[in-house]
Amino acid sequence: MPNEAPESRRPGRSRAAPESDARATALEPPATALRVRFGIVHYLNSWPLAWSFLRGGGPAWAQAVYLPPSRVADGLAAGELEVGLVPSAELQRIPGLSVVPGLCIASQHEVKSVLLVSRVPPERIRRVALDESSRTSAVLVQVLLAERYGVRPEVAPFRPDLPAMLATADAALLIGDPALAVDRAGLHVVDLAAEWRALTGLPFVFAVWAVGPEVEPDVAEGEVAPLLIASLAAAEAELDELVAAAASELGLPADEVRTYLTRHLSYRLGAPERASLEEFFRRAHRHGLLPAPRPLRWVREPG
Repeated sequence: MPNEAPESRRPGRSRAAPESDARATALEPPATALRVRFGIVHYLNSWPLAWSFLRGGGPAWAQAVYLPPSRVADGLAAGELEVGLVPSAELQRIPGLSVVPGLCIASQHEVKSVLLVSRVPPERIRRVALDESSRTSAVLVQVLLAERYGVRPEVAPFRPDLPAMLATADAALLIGDPALAVDRAGLHVVDLAAEWRALTGLPFVFAVWAVGPEVEPDVAEGEVAPLLIASLAAAEAELDELVAAAASELGLPADEVRTYLTRHLSYRLGAPERASLEEFFRRAHRHGLLPAPRPLRWVREPG
């Protein structure tokens, strides 16, 4: 790990970053005032938002750490990360976060990578094994089962292993890359984004870039937000390169990767996405799954 920055010269608390997976990028910070640790979800759906890091073009002051969604949330809450691609539900659980405007991971209709996979019809589900990496979808699936199917099953976190999950529960929640690989034969499969659209008429926002309270506002506005905005712009401009790299690394057909990233996901946080966040927080609170909604804090838009 990099040496700790002196306390008087850092934008946040200096603690060890959470342990990353094999794709972690360890960028040594320069001897300057700026050091920011970015928690990035290690799924295909994050590639466009993280492209500047993945292609090796991130600035020296930015350290990328690749983690499951739940670990990004934990790192932000503990002050072990300054910035994170955080599950949207955690905006109501972790105090002091500021959302970077304009960017998110969302789905307008069917997402394909957030699935409830069941041995029985949804209205007969009594126990759900939840992917332990999930925070937002773990809340969303309970809202949808209650409001769309009239059931409130027992839930328990589980390692994302579908056969093992279905051996102990009627249904399993899978998210991210494991969900893309599900063999649906003989199973009831519910796409959570499609169900949310049917329930509310809105897209669903799974994650946003959030900045912790340790980061000074001028750094969040002048350095962090422009870097993240530019990362998505570069991904859009270099989509062919991104698709080829992702397909090679994940062993997926390039046309499937392109379709998933461009048709099943969206990355712009506009008025419908903001409305969806508010609706999600309200419904989740009504079911006792999130605290009473509080207004979101936003990083001031650059320029």
